[in-house]
Amino acid sequence: MANYQAPLRDMRFVLYELNQGADLCKLPGLEDMTPDLFDPVLEEAAKLCEQVLHPLNRSGDEEGCTWDNGAVRTPQGFKQAYDLFREGGWTGLACAPEFGGQGMPQMINTLVSEMICATNLSFGMYPGLSHGAYTALYAHASDALKQAYLPKLVDGTWAGTMCLTEPHCGTDLGLCRTKAVPQADGSYKITGTKIFISAGEHDLTENIVHLVLARLPDAPKGIKGISLFLVPKFLPDADGTPGRRNGAACGSIEHKMGIKASATCVMNFDEATGWLVGEAGKGMRAMFTMMNEERLAVGVQGLGLAEASYQGAVAYARDRLQGRSLSGVKAPDKAADPIIHHPDVRRMLLTIRATTEGCRALAAWVANRLDIAEHSVDGPEKREAEDFVAVMTPIVKALMTDLAFEAANHGMQVFGGHGFIREHGMEQLVRDCRIAQIYEGANGIQALDLVGRKMPAHAGRYLRAFFHPVGDFIAAHVEDDELGPFVQPLAKAFVRLQQATGQIARVGLAKPEEAAAAATDYLRLFGLVALAYQWARMAQISLPKADQDPFYRAKLGTARFFMERMLPQTGGLFSALMAGGGALMDFPEDAF
Repeated sequence: MANYQAPLRDMRFVLYELNQGADLCKLPGLEDMTPDLFDPVLEEAAKLCEQVLHPLNRSGDEEGCTWDNGAVRTPQGFKQAYDLFREGGWTGLACAPEFGGQGMPQMINTLVSEMICATNLSFGMYPGLSHGAYTALYAHASDALKQAYLPKLVDGTWAGTMCLTEPHCGTDLGLCRTKAVPQADGSYKITGTKIFISAGEHDLTENIVHLVLARLPDAPKGIKGISLFLVPKFLPDADGTPGRRNGAACGSIEHKMGIKASATCVMNFDEATGWLVGEAGKGMRAMFTMMNEERLAVGVQGLGLAEASYQGAVAYARDRLQGRSLSGVKAPDKAADPIIHHPDVRRMLLTIRATTEGCRALAAWVANRLDIAEHSVDGPEKREAEDFVAVMTPIVKALMTDLAFEAANHGMQVFGGHGFIREHGMEQLVRDCRIAQIYEGANGIQALDLVGRKMPAHAGRYLRAFFHPVGDFIAAHVEDDELGPFVQPLAKAFVRLQQATGQIARVGLAKPEEAAAAATDYLRLFGLVALAYQWARMAQISLPKADQDPFYRAKLGTARFFMERMLPQTGGLFSALMAGGGALMDFPEDAF
C-alpha cells in the first residue's frame, strides 16, 4: 500500500489564498482563530493520520468487525487509535467551547476530516457520526439533555449515531413504524428495528447515544408524524456515569463490500427509554440538521479517497516500467520507460488531480460559508451564506462522491492488474468509496432535492447565492487576456447552466417527471460549473506567481486540463437534459 502524505501545501493554498482563512478571526466567536493556531493543528492532524490511522487501514479492512451475542468488536488496534484520537481532543475540534470543544471553524474541520477519510475511512465513521449527533442535539435538544450528553460526546468518551432506516423503508421515512410511547416521568418507550446503522454498536466508547426517529401513538401518517428521540445504550446514573443497560441492542452487523472496519448494525429497540429532542412531530427538522452535516461530510469522504487514489497512482506510475514513450526514449538506462510518460496514464492522473484539487476548493468554499452562517451577526450576509449552503449541500454530496468513485477507479486502472489485487490497496479505495454514493441519501435523491426543493425555494433565492458571485466574476474577468482561457470556458458552461435551470423550472411545474428525469444530469452540470469557477479563481491567484514557484505552475496546468478536458462534459449533459424525459418515461414497463 502506498504511503500517504497529507497535502498540506494545497490545503494552505485553499485555506489562506483562495478563501482568506486568516480573516476568520474577524467573525464573532472566532477572534483567536489565526494561522498561528491553524497550521499546528493541520500538521498534528497530518501526523496522526499518517502514522496512526493509515497503518490500520488495510488490516482493519481484512479483519473487519465481529459480532458476538450483541457485542461488536472493532479490528485490532482501533481502540488504541481511538483513545489517542480522543485524548488529542480531535473529537471536539469543531464543537462549542461551552461543552468542552475547541471551537475550530468548519474550514479547519473540513481539512482535518479529509485527512482522516484519506487514511482510514472506516475509523473516521465513528467520530464522524458522533459529531453529527452533537450537531443535532446542540441545535434542538433541551438544556437538560445538552448538559447531560454533549460534554461526553465532545470529549469522545461517548459516541453517537443516527437511526433512520427501517427494513421496509429507506429514503421514504414517512413510512417509519418505530413507536414512542409517553411515560409519566416525561420519558418515552421506544420500540422498533432500524437497519444500516453506522457505528450502532462497538467497543470504542463507554456509551453510545442513538438519535432515533419514531412515532407517537396519536401521530399522523407521513413525515409530519415523526419525532426524534435520544436513546442511550446505557442509562446515565445520577452522577452521569453509564448505569443499567437500556433496551437497545445490536441484532447483527452487515457483511459489506467496503468500509469493513466500520460496524453497520441492525439495531433493535425494545421499550428502550428515550427522551424527545425538539418538538413532537418535528423530528425530521431536527434530524435534517444532522443529515445535512453528514451529507457534506460524505462529500469530504469522497475527496479523501480520491486524494489517496491519486497519491498511490502517481507513485506507481513513476516506478512502473512498461513500453517506450511515443515521443522518444525517456529512460535510456532502463529496459523500458516509466508509464507516467504514456498519454492515457497522464489522462487518468490529471483527471484524479483535477478532481481532488477542485473538490478540495469547493468543500472549503462551502465550509467558509458555514462559518459565516454560524458566526456572522450581519443579517443579509448570514442569510446569503445559509442559502448558499442549502443549495450546495446536495451538490457537494453527490458530485464529489461520483467524481471520487471515478477517481478511485482511475487510480486502480493505472496499476493495471496490480490494482486488482489487495497488495497495493487500490481496490480497497474503490470498495470503500462505493458506499459514499449511496448512504445519507443516494445521489439520485440529492439530485431530486436540488431540482425539487432547492431550486424553487423562495422563488429561486437559494440559486442566487451561487449564480450572483459566479456571474460577477465572469463579467469582471472574461475580457482579461491572461485569465481569459480559464474564464471563457466557465462563461460558456455557466450559460448552459442558466438555460438548463430555466428549462427545468418551466417544464417542472406542469410535468414533474420531466424535472426529475433531468435532475441527475442537471446536478452534474451545476457541479462542474462550480468546479470551473473554483479553477478559474485558482488560476487567477496562480498566474502572477507561476514563474517563480512550481506549485503555481502545476496549478495552472491542472486548471488548463480541467477546462479543456473535463468541463466540456457540460455540453453533453446540457443536450441530454434538454431532450426531456420522453426516452425514459415512454419506455413500456413490460419491456424491461
